Amino acid sequence: MSALAVMLIAMGIADVCRRLIDSVWVFVVVAPAVVIGCALLAGLWRVGDIVLLAIAAAAAVGWTMLCARAERTGKRESTPLVVFGAAVGLLILLSGCGSDVSGPAAHWPAWVGLAVAPDRLLMVVGVALLQLVTGNQLVRLVLGTVGAVKPAGEPQPSDRLKGGRLLGPMERLLILGLGLAGQLAAATAVVAAKSIIRFPEINAQKARENGDIGIDEVTEYFLVGSFASWIVALGGLALAQ
Repeated sequence: MSALAVMLIAMGIADVCRRLIDSVWVFVVVAPAVVIGCALLAGLWRVGDIVLLAIAAAAAVGWTMLCARAERTGKRESTPLVVFGAAVGLLILLSGCGSDVSGPAAHWPAWVGLAVAPDRLLMVVGVALLQLVTGNQLVRLVLGTVGAVKPAGEPQPSDRLKGGRLLGPMERLLILGLGLAGQLAAATAVVAAKSIIRFPEINAQKARENGDIGIDEVTEYFLVGSFASWIVALGGLALAQ
């Protein structure tokens, strides 16, 4: 599933660039450039690879453009989710058309002393990048789809849950790392700890005023966002395994 790993890498890097540089054309160019760079490093140049990488590049560009539009307009937030899910499913379904990683990417793990297959290493890099900005974007789109996020400029439930954009990637990376290390029990402890630590903060909303935001909306935001975030982490772990 090398093409899927390349797509996740392209999306991850493009989403980071989109946060750092306020220009549509930058990330539209970045995604295909990353796909080509990965293809060169991983030796993915057979006919089947080219077809799969073309799908990966198109999906990465479509994802970033649709996400930008959804953030700007607050509408059709389910469309990027459909594109992402369809691309992942299609690349998994057609993964038999691709070839194994070769070239510099195949020799690098042995050169640095890593006892890991090149194909798996490529996927681990992809799912690790998935946990960063792309993971936050997936969670926000889910929240927007179910109506847990209000239009821009209005009070948000997240206004009372500070640090979510930073804690989310940290939590997902921790779950992914513990899962890859075979410490799934420790990963479940992370999930439980977050709920316990956040509960007093959520409960305190009963005694606060925050515009039109009520305790029910904050709780819904926390629960939906947390479950979506955990699904992203566990989905990445399943792919990396």
